[in-house]
Amino acid sequence: MNIGLFTETYYPEINGVANSVYMLKTELEEIGHNVYVFTTTTPGAPEFEHNVFRVPSLPCILITERRVGLFYQPKLASLIKKLNLDLIHTHTEFSLGIFGRIMAKELKIPTVHTYHTIYEDYTHYLTHRKLLDKRAKAFVRVFTKICCNTAEQVIVPTEKVRELLLKYSVFREISVIPTGVNLKKFNPDLHLKEDVLKLREEFGIKPDDKVLLYLGRISKEKNIGEIIEAMPEYMRERNQVKFVIVGGGPEMEHLKQLTADMNMMDKIIFTGPKPWDNIGLYYQLGDVFVSASQSETQGLTYIEAMAAGLPVVAKKDKCLDDILEPGWNGYDFTDRDELFKGLDAIFFNNNGISYGENAKLRMRKYSSEEFAKNVEMVYEEVMQRDFISEQRAAYETKKINHLFHT
Repeated sequence: MNIGLFTETYYPEINGVANSVYMLKTELEEIGHNVYVFTTTTPGAPEFEHNVFRVPSLPCILITERRVGLFYQPKLASLIKKLNLDLIHTHTEFSLGIFGRIMAKELKIPTVHTYHTIYEDYTHYLTHRKLLDKRAKAFVRVFTKICCNTAEQVIVPTEKVRELLLKYSVFREISVIPTGVNLKKFNPDLHLKEDVLKLREEFGIKPDDKVLLYLGRISKEKNIGEIIEAMPEYMRERNQVKFVIVGGGPEMEHLKQLTADMNMMDKIIFTGPKPWDNIGLYYQLGDVFVSASQSETQGLTYIEAMAAGLPVVAKKDKCLDDILEPGWNGYDFTDRDELFKGLDAIFFNNNGISYGENAKLRMRKYSSEEFAKNVEMVYEEVMQRDFISEQRAAYETKKINHLFHT
């Protein structure tokens, strides 16, 4: 098949959507498909990228580290029409996603859409008043419903997201396909013990220190502050424990100030963002991965951490149902006491349980190869169906246009 992937974010950007699309392209090409990516310009992008086409972009209002491509590009549209695409797969609800749906309609080919991000969790970047935020969330729900219903089929990473879309009144068939991970990339055996010890030394971590690790976007919806605020109490009688935060984002300075106000700068360490190509090594800084986020659609960092041999202690969330087995490869928590008990069980009272080895075992089903095969099956199924009528397509497109002009 000739497949077009439309996304607002792509390698070398560091986020779940960029990684997912990059991996999907790589694995589909391994199977034998021709895959073309249409995405945004981004700093640090390679000079040459096979079958990757980039359009001018601007920073996204909702997620400031992301970019949004400029709308319909006539030259690119002409090129796309020459590629003989069989199917378009959109990974964004914004300009490039709309562009992808327009091209699918012009080419009379089907569209598959992956819903990656629960945008209700990001409306606080636009609004600062409760009433306005309520309206913004309502808009997001309607906009999401329309975007999903204009596709032939929708893919989501977890049952949690499928149930959410059903509440939004999405009537298209929804396939639950967990985003895969290149498990080899996170294999702890790739890294020499000396290299890990050297990296820990760079951040003032002693060989016998026990390290809580968070790796990912540093933003309000990730709720990192809840973990930070619990650390003075937890570390009071546990002097060898440190909390390392790897990543960047809009909450960085606020959380650094919070840490300084609590006089915990020697115990809570911010490394800043690190290159994706070497991120497997940074997972090895930790002994346990910790998160209080409840905005995850799937929680790719949980999967990456477990693939790297780290047990997970995370705030209870439905996205963890198929990943975390409390008492076997980590623990979930709802309050501070449960957080402390989970950490203590892994650090000090493991009772012979190999939490890290168990974590690696659980992740085998999340391979990138399995992910691509499951998506390919959706493509084949969609290709065998009759396409939606032009009347319905026009009706749904009209609703999108109406949303953007009101």
